Amino acid sequence: MARRSTAKGIWRIIRSIALVLGVLIAIPVVLTPIYLVVHPVSVPMLERYVTGRPVDRQWRDIGQISDRLKASVILSEDGQFCRHWGVDFGALREEVERYMDGEDARGASTITMQVARNLFLWNQQSVVRKVLEVPLALYIDLIMPKRRIMEIYLNIAEWGPEGQFGIGAGAQRAFGFEPQHLDWRRATLLVTALPNPMLRQPGRPSQGMLRIAGIIEGRVGEFGQRASCVGESGRLSL
Repeated sequence: MARRSTAKGIWRIIRSIALVLGVLIAIPVVLTPIYLVVHPVSVPMLERYVTGRPVDRQWRDIGQISDRLKASVILSEDGQFCRHWGVDFGALREEVERYMDGEDARGASTITMQVARNLFLWNQQSVVRKVLEVPLALYIDLIMPKRRIMEIYLNIAEWGPEGQFGIGAGAQRAFGFEPQHLDWRRATLLVTALPNPMLRQPGRPSQGMLRIAGIIEGRVGEFGQRASCVGESGRLSL
């Protein structure tokens, strides 16, 4: 009798775990196609809403965003964005090898993986999160065109320390400009803030930020057409 009760208890736990996993899998499977037409809210934005902190998100369609900024983001964050299927497996393999050798991680997150994380996962670094990012990114890339992925990324990325999300709020806070009217200096400085928007202020750039912005502009000048998949009709006006 005791064995039967123990077996029932184990099966209840297994069913509960399966149910939770099923729900967690269903959320991105269902929401990703919806996000083709609905403006998504990121997990960091939801966290701020729940805790009563301010959120400033001003959605901008991708056609309302400077091609200079889009190309700068790609050449800075994910140079193979237009070529891979959501995951840069070469960079990911190198990251795994560094991890196995006990070296510090460098990232290897593509723009699509960052979208997956911001929409469905959490920000704290962990191996579990990185493993989950891979199938989510592949699924997002399968469902969404590159322009929509980039549009979502630019509208959910955190761009300021007071809850500024998206390039609309970020450009307004830093320069008082709409994101379609950015010159090279402003566009590249905004990109330099992405790794740490809590500390890096594009409107008051450090010498390091100015140096990195110059490097990004040089990359775009040389390899800008690698970002053409996010341009109108596959072309960028740089």
